[in-house]
Amino acid sequence: MARIAFILLCHKDPKGVVAQARRLAASGDYVSIHFDGRANAQEFEFVRAALADNSSVVFVQRRWKCGWGEWSLVGATLEAVRAAVVAFPRATHFYMLSGDCMPIKSAEYAHGFLDAEDCDYIENFDFFESDWIKTGLKEERLIYRHWFNERMQKWLFYTSYDLQRRFGLTRRVPADIQVMIGSQWWCLRRQTVEKVLDFCASRPDVMRFFSTTWIPDETFFQTVVPHVVPRKEIRARTLTYLVFTDYGMPVTFYNDHYDLLMGQNYLFARKISPEAIQLRQRLGALWAASGMHFPISNAATGLFRFLTARGRIGRRFGQRFWEAEGSLGRANSLLLVVAKKWHVAKRLTAAVRAQTLIPAVDFVFNELDAHLPDLGGVETTVEKRDRHRRALIRLLFQHFESHRLVLCLDPSALYLIQDMVSDKAETRILLIDSQFDDDYLRGHIARVGLAGTGTAPDVIEQLLPMVRADLEHEAERLRDMDFAAFHSIAPWLTPEENAEQLARFLDVPTETALALAKTEYLFSD
Repeated sequence: MARIAFILLCHKDPKGVVAQARRLAASGDYVSIHFDGRANAQEFEFVRAALADNSSVVFVQRRWKCGWGEWSLVGATLEAVRAAVVAFPRATHFYMLSGDCMPIKSAEYAHGFLDAEDCDYIENFDFFESDWIKTGLKEERLIYRHWFNERMQKWLFYTSYDLQRRFGLTRRVPADIQVMIGSQWWCLRRQTVEKVLDFCASRPDVMRFFSTTWIPDETFFQTVVPHVVPRKEIRARTLTYLVFTDYGMPVTFYNDHYDLLMGQNYLFARKISPEAIQLRQRLGALWAASGMHFPISNAATGLFRFLTARGRIGRRFGQRFWEAEGSLGRANSLLLVVAKKWHVAKRLTAAVRAQTLIPAVDFVFNELDAHLPDLGGVETTVEKRDRHRRALIRLLFQHFESHRLVLCLDPSALYLIQDMVSDKAETRILLIDSQFDDDYLRGHIARVGLAGTGTAPDVIEQLLPMVRADLEHEAERLRDMDFAAFHSIAPWLTPEENAEQLARFLDVPTETALALAKTEYLFSD
């Protein structure tokens, strides 16, 4: 059975570190602790004294003074790994943790997970080809030497960097090394760790190179492990769950995140708030539990994006400069059917095609199959359609040889609606109002990926009012825009009332509009 030596890097919360070490050791595993050399000396002595009699805990011989982005983080990790290799000969796996990490599975589950496959878990993506680095310095991390801490010695860091760049003082990556990048939170087998330590001893040139790279904790192990282990034995993922905000900061988890964390396909999570006492107690008890079943939903990241990444209403999307050019044609009329229930909108467009001469397409910016004709390639992907939206609509007017065109949009695409209304062409809007019962909302949550099949029912029930309010708010936002040619139909209105709106929207006779309003099962789910 797997026995894990946890490589615990910490710098604060001594009581939490002691509790974490005791918890992990109680499951038959081991802990190697590196307590930051910059930390309070009394706090370190407290941790050492509290764990002195625990044979499953070892402390490093040399404590590094660690700084973000520095080699010191790698040095501290290597020190803790060496201590663990010597102290715990029965350890089969070595797992990187921080003081902010907590288990989100039981020890029983974690051991079984590691026993199931003989492999290493470490993210390793090509440094130059991947998009792992979103912003800031990339190649410059490697080809220039970084001796100073970017956060604590900002002037020295950037002055050194600017001087090297000005005088062309670049260096090459070691010829036989392919630099990789990924999360610093890994889990490696014993044989892999021993190979990494042997590599460190035999390749001082590589050690010198990485010691002056910037943020080497994201590149050193990620590069060395694929160099000494066959790729087929590596899984390019971390077993520690973490989410980053748009500002590149890790998301902190609190007391009400317990069910979501349990549903993630990971063994640990970071960062757990020190103030989330209840969550820490529950997760601590979870590690010692047996016979637990863990339905995996992987819903937490999608929920976080849904709840936080929407931006300020009306300010998230600005007009792209290339969209400002060109017009749909002053003589043309664009008829936008806006509906959250796509099947209702598509029933209406099908009826329009069948009962009028007005060309109608469906959700061309959402679905690949949207009753589009062949337009020479601009229609081949949804992304391309959105990128060239005005060109696409102009081509549709030309293809159908019509001055009117019906097109469907989702109410969340307010930026598209505003873009069309701002054009010289006449734009009319028909909002299809909807009622959202709980069954529809559950289906919507599943369709947009807010929850999976394994998500706990009570989590979905908590989402229902939020999602309902969000969908209703989309319609209200559209009304608040106060568009000049705005019409709406609804399932609670009579066919005659809906026909009146359709007649004005489509500019068709009352009889035709009434026939459209009476379309069989028009509003049915």
